[in-house]
Amino acid sequence: MKNISIFGTSSDAGKSTITFVIAKILQDLGHKVVPFKAQNVSNNSHVCSDNSEIAIAQYFQAEVLGLETSYHLNPVLLKSGRGNSATLIVEGKVVEQKDVRAYYKDLDLLKPAVDRCFKYLNERYDCVVCEGAGSPVELNLMDKDLSNIHIADTFDTKIILVADIQRGGVFASIWGVYNLLPKKLQQNVIGVIVNKFQGDMSLFDEGVRIIEEEFAIPVLAVLPYMPFNLGFEDSQSLMNFQQNCSKATQKVAIISYPTMSNYNDFEPLIADTNICVEFVSSNISLERFDLIILPGSKLVIKDLQWLKDTGLFTQIRNSKKELLGICGGYQMMFENIIDKDAVESEKSCSEKGLGFIDDDIIFQKEKILKKQSYEIFDKTVDGFEIHHGISEKYPLYYEKENIKGTFVHGLFDDEKFEIYKRKTINTFVETMSKKIDIKRILQSVS
Repeated sequence: MKNISIFGTSSDAGKSTITFVIAKILQDLGHKVVPFKAQNVSNNSHVCSDNSEIAIAQYFQAEVLGLETSYHLNPVLLKSGRGNSATLIVEGKVVEQKDVRAYYKDLDLLKPAVDRCFKYLNERYDCVVCEGAGSPVELNLMDKDLSNIHIADTFDTKIILVADIQRGGVFASIWGVYNLLPKKLQQNVIGVIVNKFQGDMSLFDEGVRIIEEEFAIPVLAVLPYMPFNLGFEDSQSLMNFQQNCSKATQKVAIISYPTMSNYNDFEPLIADTNICVEFVSSNISLERFDLIILPGSKLVIKDLQWLKDTGLFTQIRNSKKELLGICGGYQMMFENIIDKDAVESEKSCSEKGLGFIDDDIIFQKEKILKKQSYEIFDKTVDGFEIHHGISEKYPLYYEKENIKGTFVHGLFDDEKFEIYKRKTINTFVETMSKKIDIKRILQSVS
């Protein structure tokens, strides 16, 4: 069976979603299928079963398929770093802070890790469904493209294009991407999925005819826009979440600082009809909220300074509301954050925290990556840790009066949310599968 690449004709076309949908349909037909993304750029990551670190999208895709997770699913991960640098994570472990320009210069050094992981999966599964990144035809970067061109060319994958009709210019994006692909890859294109259509789908019948007859590209599906508040990969997808607050009895503010990370922690809150969630990115009054949450952060000191610059720091410091800090947000609640080895900062430094917790946070070079069951806040949490900062007095969590904080992600996940998640995924896949020409796909990959 041939492997499949999912190429977007633009960013945020829905590649991550289509990847797990195609993979789940094939799995339900009896094939052994696994998701893969050679390189991801995301501050949202998850700790795998082997205590490695991968992007949340690939973790979520594997979760949908009921697979054990490992670094093989996402061998290269870039997280925003200090200045013009990024944190480079290769095969699940932090390698170094690297200047973005130097990263592209040294890209050939990463190809062996990518190829090694792809081959590992290819030997164990019938089909590897490979998610691309951005557009595959950024002409100035095509020789530096690990997720699209390198995988498709090296491993001769069949290609499905995904186009976002909400963006406008869908015909130009399909035509342009297809015709800018190398000739070898054009021949491997199975067809295109037109994604996120709203309204009467018969209105696009002429569009389907144009794409199929004039472009000579098969249309595999025109998929309806469906809100899907799960597996948020980046801030763009987060902005698209929808929630009905008409029956909500509790209002929750999540402080959205510039390098907020792991906001997937809050999917259970968004799914709960009794809770109305608002992401706060400016100094609005927090008095109308019942709970204020400081979420994870990729650059804790930088985001703490942002809190001070916006005025939110003073508000939170003086608030008597329930306050919860998770990972980076938890670290901000301490007296001081000390980064003497410049783990997250340009140089050795320290920053005064909110002062709710009587200890300091010390950044260590070695990142803590751990996935297990935790007993915190009088409950059992199947969660994970992913952080550089440590506290000697409160290494896992803190609780006093209206203040709670923990390093543990997954705090709100429970059986109720798992039932909701499974039902939502099944409904979503079932709806999409009725629209996708899976027979054409199977004919092309068999």
